[in-house]
Amino acid sequence: MTKVSAVKFPVLRQITCGPYTYLLRMILIGLILLSAARLGLVLWLYDRVAPTDQLGMIFLQGIRADLILLCIWSAIPVLLSLCWARPGLQHSWFRFSYWWCLTGLILIAFIELSTPAFIQQYDIRPNRLYIEYLKYPKEVFSTLWHGFRLPLVAGTVLTVAAALLLHRALRLPKHTLQVWPLRQHLLLWPLVVFMVFAGIRSTTAHRPANPALFAITSDAMVNSLVINSGYSVLFALYNLKHEARSSEMYGKLPETQMLNLSLNWPWLQQYDFNNAEYPTLHWQQAVKQRNKPLNIVIVLMESQGATFVESLGGAPVTPELEQLKQQGIWFDNLYATGTRSVRGIEAVVAGFMPTPAQSTVKLSNSQQGFTTLASILKKQGYHTQFIYGGEAHFDNMRSFFTGNGFQEIVDLPKINNPVLVGSWGASDEDLFRTAHQQLLALHQQQQPFFSLIFSSSNHEPFEFPDGRISLYQEPKNTAYNAVKYADWAMGRFFEQAMKSPYWQDTLFLVVADHDNRVYGSNLIPVEKFRIPGLILGADTQPEILTTLSSQIDLAPTLLSMAGISSCHPMTGRDLLLDSTSSGRALIQFDNLFALMTEDKLTILKPDGKAVSANYNREHQQLTLSEEAVSPLQQQQALAQVQLPSYLYRERKYNDDIPCESP
Repeated sequence: MTKVSAVKFPVLRQITCGPYTYLLRMILIGLILLSAARLGLVLWLYDRVAPTDQLGMIFLQGIRADLILLCIWSAIPVLLSLCWARPGLQHSWFRFSYWWCLTGLILIAFIELSTPAFIQQYDIRPNRLYIEYLKYPKEVFSTLWHGFRLPLVAGTVLTVAAALLLHRALRLPKHTLQVWPLRQHLLLWPLVVFMVFAGIRSTTAHRPANPALFAITSDAMVNSLVINSGYSVLFALYNLKHEARSSEMYGKLPETQMLNLSLNWPWLQQYDFNNAEYPTLHWQQAVKQRNKPLNIVIVLMESQGATFVESLGGAPVTPELEQLKQQGIWFDNLYATGTRSVRGIEAVVAGFMPTPAQSTVKLSNSQQGFTTLASILKKQGYHTQFIYGGEAHFDNMRSFFTGNGFQEIVDLPKINNPVLVGSWGASDEDLFRTAHQQLLALHQQQQPFFSLIFSSSNHEPFEFPDGRISLYQEPKNTAYNAVKYADWAMGRFFEQAMKSPYWQDTLFLVVADHDNRVYGSNLIPVEKFRIPGLILGADTQPEILTTLSSQIDLAPTLLSMAGISSCHPMTGRDLLLDSTSSGRALIQFDNLFALMTEDKLTILKPDGKAVSANYNREHQQLTLSEEAVSPLQQQQALAQVQLPSYLYRERKYNDDIPCESP
């Protein structure tokens, strides 16, 4: 067999590298194999790929993604090699590394061969579903045999053939395999370890690469072609630990009871929930009747909580926002759902409630078919876009957005002649200048639009151009100064917008994603979850809304104000429909969940216990109650955190299912 190998694969015959010979050969063969598979998929799906105009980048970035996968597979043998790959043990070492590498290549070949059938079914590379279905072998095999018999048989035959070819390509005669002397290995091993883990990280940025980094188009399926199926599945496996029944750390309610309690709010009583399969799906009739629905623009301000808003008890560093609030609906009692940007995004853009798991922006089960304002408005003829000064792959945003209704991503590479590019991207003035140009162009095309504008200047190391603001404090690069700069840039944007032709046709929401550092001596620092919110534009009349509100209430309210009736699963409150009944806020803080109703909180702990607390907003003081939490109180809170986990896990947060208007 080894003689055949030498004849059939003369190019690979000379490639040796001491104890890492088989690993190096595996990487080279793997790159060829994965690139060939990607080429085949691109040719097959060329009608989808061609309009993106990213053909070259698909292959270049694809090699980068392939190296990540191959380095991941190489990590274990590299770590073991220092103790194992030495004289006296070299035969067992080469036997192990050969079978390890051959197994990896066969798995890669198998999953790539199964990819076309998966794409035909799900319009994306193998992902979380590929793993989940392994729990049901009988049903899966039956489905494959009866519905995909030809691909199943062909895939099996081709996998066997590939295994034989890979064996011949990888194998070397024993006499050509030699380990290094111990001293040489000791010197070179750290370098090899560094190279492997650098390949896995694939970037010098503060976060390692992830599939969102390779989302280079607005087509989620084409983005999945950039990576490889093995990497896609491994990333889904990694994320499973964040996607489990996370809310069950607090206890568990029967499904029927959970649904009854979670939908038992006054503002939801006016809707019909008639779909047993999708229990929160309903028709929302817009309160505001319009001849032509308005455009919607959300300005999401990074880390600009109540800490920085004087009228909310904070520092006087947002004078532009304080001026603008005189012209719109000001939320005086609004609370964020969490402490991360992605948590704010899921609440504001998707109306989704918080869970102890990672935000749905980052979880695999919500990368397609998940309801957002963009997915709702896209179906109504809106052009949907995300405008960001940094790189949109950060925190998996690009992947989440492109898979859930956003047609266009405008990020750092599309910002022309930026005044300043810092650690987090272009400055906020560059962001808002670009946003204004985008909105003008869409209006001139008479194209209704939904735009999400996400600021980033208020982020460590707090970089912004000189000479724009009088500093609030010294030194320059502090959060307070960065917020004041971001507020200045936002004010200039609205000054231009109010003079622009799109103003009268557009509804704007200015809201924070979360406050800055969330800390405090309270069990839950409630004061650090309070955020500003302002709706203005078009015919909006000034009003101060004192009702306790949550970020998840903003999306339904915007739809109603814009005159857009729709079918969706969001359970937030339309504050046009009901602004008088007692409100509630949902807060996830580390492993604590709180249901806040007016000045009372029911706090769930991960040991299944609950405590009650009173909150004094004026003094920002949370006082734990000595009274035991009643079973009904605990169940009500538990239902609120169990519902989103259930909707996510069962894939029931979907707006593709029609529902009839009353």
